[in-house]
Amino acid sequence: MDKPLEPGLYIVATPIGNLGDLGPRAAETLRKADLVLAEDTRVTGKLLKHAGAKAPSTRYDDHSTDADRAQVVGRLGVEVVVLVSDAGTPLISDPGYKLVHAARDAGHQVRTVPGPCAAIAGLSISGLPTDRFLFMGFLPAKAKARQDAIADVAAIRATLVFYESGPRLRDTLEALAARLGPREAAVARELTKLHEECVTGTLLDLADRYADIVPKGEIVLIVGPPLERALVGDDEIDRLVEEAMLDLSPSRAAADVAQRLGIPRKRAYARALELSRK
Repeated sequence: MDKPLEPGLYIVATPIGNLGDLGPRAAETLRKADLVLAEDTRVTGKLLKHAGAKAPSTRYDDHSTDADRAQVVGRLGVEVVVLVSDAGTPLISDPGYKLVHAARDAGHQVRTVPGPCAAIAGLSISGLPTDRFLFMGFLPAKAKARQDAIADVAAIRATLVFYESGPRLRDTLEALAARLGPREAAVARELTKLHEECVTGTLLDLADRYADIVPKGEIVLIVGPPLERALVGDDEIDRLVEEAMLDLSPSRAAADVAQRLGIPRKRAYARALELSRK
């Protein structure tokens, strides 16, 4: 007879599209669970059926209250409670960290059953640097907040990974292109599914491609790190400086472009002075 699981909280990663990606250990943990916490019990119900699990499921999401969380923590000493998301690894742009924190504070065991993660899957096929990356989740929907969030990470020398939806993709690409310039990027969607695709190009290329297209499915948007200084030509600096000087002084425009391209401010300012004399 299989050994029963010890009581506690189990964080179980689930397939991001292809049910064949559910690992044996994840399936076994679901079958041995006393309770499954899910974002959407209808979605998770299909997964439980696929795994042959009969555990009851209940909703746990961003709207769950402190009382809901306390009730779950109260069961962890004697029951196996599994937390899943609709797809991928729980807590990655999903609710759950407060529950894990509360479980640990109460002295209960917290175990991980790792597996699929859309951010990692998209990054792995993008062809962009993977030695250092920053996961950003979903950018804010409002334009000003989105611009501020992009500005906060513009100078970070790492690949940036975002989640996005089809209807918002165009606005996001345009905002990224306007702030970050011609960085290499990739739009990965329908990962692990029949129509999986990964489209690459500069942010400007991708903004043009999706200007009139609303792609289906969940999207991982990967943006390469700032361009190497030696690779940024005067033509590109001039284009961005001219655009910036429509609203800013030459000095401020140069500072803005230097940050976006990762180049010395003096170089951008020299181009700004030259353009302002013409």
